[in-house]
Amino acid sequence: MKKKVSFGEALTILAILLIILGWSVIKLGLMPEVPVLFTVCLLIFWAKFRGASWTEIQDGVKEGISVAIIPIFIFILIGALIGLWIKAGIIPSIMVAGFKLINGQFFVPSVFIVCAIVGTAIGSGFTTISTVGIALFGIGVSMNLNPALMAGAIISGAVFGDKMSPLSDSTNLSSAVAESELFAHIKNMMWSTIPAFIVSLILFWFLGNSGQMHASKIQRTVHILQSNFSISWWAIAPILLMIYCAWRKIPAIPTLFLNIVLSVVMIFIQNPHQSITALNDIIMNGFVAKTSDKSVNLLLTRGGISSMMGTVALIISTLSLGGLLMKFEVVQNAMKPLVDHLKKPGRLVITTILSGICINLFVGEQYLSVILPGRAFKQAYDKMGLSSLALSRVLEDGGSVINYLIPWGVAGSFAASTLGVPVLDFIPFTFFSLLSPVFSILSGVTGIGLKWNKKNK
Repeated sequence: MKKKVSFGEALTILAILLIILGWSVIKLGLMPEVPVLFTVCLLIFWAKFRGASWTEIQDGVKEGISVAIIPIFIFILIGALIGLWIKAGIIPSIMVAGFKLINGQFFVPSVFIVCAIVGTAIGSGFTTISTVGIALFGIGVSMNLNPALMAGAIISGAVFGDKMSPLSDSTNLSSAVAESELFAHIKNMMWSTIPAFIVSLILFWFLGNSGQMHASKIQRTVHILQSNFSISWWAIAPILLMIYCAWRKIPAIPTLFLNIVLSVVMIFIQNPHQSITALNDIIMNGFVAKTSDKSVNLLLTRGGISSMMGTVALIISTLSLGGLLMKFEVVQNAMKPLVDHLKKPGRLVITTILSGICINLFVGEQYLSVILPGRAFKQAYDKMGLSSLALSRVLEDGGSVINYLIPWGVAGSFAASTLGVPVLDFIPFTFFSLLSPVFSILSGVTGIGLKWNKKNK
């Protein structure tokens, strides 16, 4: 591009893009893929009008997508693994163990813990809320508990699981955008996640009233799982393998391949006559549950490589947008006056988190709340000597977890419509999402748990 983009022009471009995305997603209720592609189209022709060559434009797209090549392959493996984990009885076994933790006297904290366990096992906050969450919500309502409090406990647990699961698309995305290693990213998130979890559990413990629990729904679900899947203690083996690989700092791709192999071995041990063709179909298209319970079928009909293609498409589109914005220095020039004043890590962390929150407010889309701040502040973190792990944790604490608190956000509107509780009602009780950015900011200000590059230690 011949002429440098000014601060005013850069700010105007970002504002127009955010208005288009916000209007499309919030007002029209469109899925974000097409609006993002439209903004990419506008940005391409703006760049061409400003004198950029087609080669420069294509380089911007390639540079944006390049950071996601490994994560996209990881998504493919995760899709395969989820289907195999269900077929092998791993996820059903975890669900049964979680349901047995339900306690009538301390129902609300039990719900928080169970949703956290199930969310971590399946790597999807949406699926946890719409299946296990609905079942537990109904039980809580029958005990005359506050619906908003119940919704807050369910969503908090689901968000925790979504945040800490290596199967989660948002966790993989945050790691990819910051260019940090997946399992190191999950481990580093504990500095903000564990305190937020403990404080949330304490708050749910005090606010959760005891009552008479009618556990027939839970018992029926457990019975269906035990009747249709292989429920056993050795289902924990793949999880232990994943933890071991993380401890040995084995990268995500070989770790997932090892888990896939172990899961296939478990399936053949359970059923030596397992068809190779059927197994191939599970890997490609996911597992299809055929029990007598619709909610169980909804929860456990998932996985497969094909199930990840929607997420892959959105990530490629949004990273293309981010790549173009970075290539032509739109983001850098818009943020430069602000970044120039960020001389301390605490201020940088606070600004990054506030940026993620603002994008959630403006656009209501959790992927963009991770991608745009990540692309904008990556150089600032590098310049200050902070590790990419510091950035990836902040992106998650200020991005994806906040989307559940936005009434017009994709996650917030989904949770509200699924549980039948308005977002503004359950916001005060969604403690985990509220506390995650707080503890992340405290880490940035105090330096406790803040990762630096080794050469800057």
